[in-house]
Amino acid sequence: MSTRENIGRLLVAGAGALGLTTAFAQPGPNLGVEISAADAAAWDINIQPDGAGLPPGAGKAADGAKIYATKCIACHGADGAGQPNDRLVGGQGTLTQLAQVRTVGSYWPYATTVFDYIRRAMPFQAPESLTNDEVYALTAYLLAKNGIIRERDEMNARTLPKVRMPNRDGFILAYPQRADRSP
Repeated sequence: MSTRENIGRLLVAGAGALGLTTAFAQPGPNLGVEISAADAAAWDINIQPDGAGLPPGAGKAADGAKIYATKCIACHGADGAGQPNDRLVGGQGTLTQLAQVRTVGSYWPYATTVFDYIRRAMPFQAPESLTNDEVYALTAYLLAKNGIIRERDEMNARTLPKVRMPNRDGFILAYPQRADRSP
């Protein structure tokens, strides 16, 4: 018998065995089962550029500086200068140069996106561990360090969407803005 015939017989035998095993399969782990609205809401932490989805809370740059010194400086360096991870401060005016410096102050188009990213992903070793007040304070700190807001300005769900980022018009939207939701 040739190798080709042996492979054919193995495939037929395998298909038969598969048919037998699926006939006796145990119930699965309930994949595809609908979840409750309350469970879905816990995962819905999306924040839009216009501020839709921002949670209650507030923070100022001075409070953010203290949090930054304990939870962020090891990765982002003193005053957001970078090293070992991304630089967060400076870089304004470099996006038209070959050696761009992409930071919160030079690249990000919306202050609400800064909040959203910090809330979801920082600190790196413990994402989603910061309180809303801590996230507002860190966002205020970074915006103030970049000269976008004053240090005494309070960031909250009402004030944060009003912050105009330097690179706000530097992106082309892939979808049209609805007139009733433009920031």
